[in-house]
Amino acid sequence: MLRLASILYSIVATTLSGSLIIIALSTGYDTLTPILVAALIGAVLAVPVSYFVAQAIISNKR
Repeated sequence: MLRLASILYSIVATTLSGSLIIIALSTGYDTLTPILVAALIGAVLAVPVSYFVAQAIISNKR
């Protein structure tokens, strides 16, 4: 399951980070620090999200 979660992480992390960066930019935070913070939050949140998605995929597979 760790293998599937790590593959999913690359997709989930980019999606979450990109979404949070777009939110930061659209709310007026257009300097470097808020953009980096949004990207970091997205990368950190992607770890449990990818784990739970992998767990859901495996449980539906069996």
